[in-house]
Amino acid sequence: MLLEIDNLSIAYENEEGASVYAAKNVSLTVDRGQVLGLVGESGSGKSTVSLCVPRLLPSPPAKIVSGSIRLDGQELLGLTPLQMAEIRGKRIGVIFQEPMTALSPLHRVGDQIAETVLLHGAVSKAAARQLALEWLAKVGIPDPAERARAYPHELSGGMQQRVMIACALVNEPDLVIADEPTTALDVTVQAQILKLLGGLIGRSSGAIFITHDLGVVSEVATKIAVMKNGEVVEKAEDVKTFFANPKHPYSQSLVGLSKKYAIS
Repeated sequence: MLLEIDNLSIAYENEEGASVYAAKNVSLTVDRGQVLGLVGESGSGKSTVSLCVPRLLPSPPAKIVSGSIRLDGQELLGLTPLQMAEIRGKRIGVIFQEPMTALSPLHRVGDQIAETVLLHGAVSKAAARQLALEWLAKVGIPDPAERARAYPHELSGGMQQRVMIACALVNEPDLVIADEPTTALDVTVQAQILKLLGGLIGRSSGAIFITHDLGVVSEVATKIAVMKNGEVVEKAEDVKTFFANPKHPYSQSLVGLSKKYAIS
């Protein structure tokens, strides 16, 4: 199994010093070739769980209370920050919801992709720059050589997200975590990005796709987990089976709403 999350509990410390649980005894798996759609409303804990995998939760206030996270059998929670930095970006790629907060406004986009390569591979600067151009083309950005010289603010929202995808995937990671990567985009661009991600996440890698939109899940996911109030209330190994017959009342309400708005 590529990724195993076992009985993971995460709490945040509030202003009074009390612990508020954001995730309780969460267990999830992702194998190579699988895309796990992790769904739930805002505050359900889905982003907290997913961003705990690459250890991107700020600590404090976040605290891992119990549980285990294994990547290809290797326990991640016991690694030092330096060891984790070697894995993050190389074996785990992360696509964020807001590219403008993830991309540096002070550096050209081509340099940012190349820097991701240089951090994790013994390659020359020239080779890293060439890889950056190749990935700009792979994510559908026209005139890669010209766009590589642009700063993030000079690109549209859709182009910025494509650059973010290139940064996340340029090292061909084993696991891709996409945290609401299409929420800020209009419907047409959203469809393009989803199609792009579906083509780039292949059989050799696995992915977690975090979203509140079941329509997105139906497009990209192979399996699904539903979260509510920090807990996984339903899991299904097949997305079509889930949509045909959701078991939990909360899942039923989500599916009902998605069908209602799809018809509208």
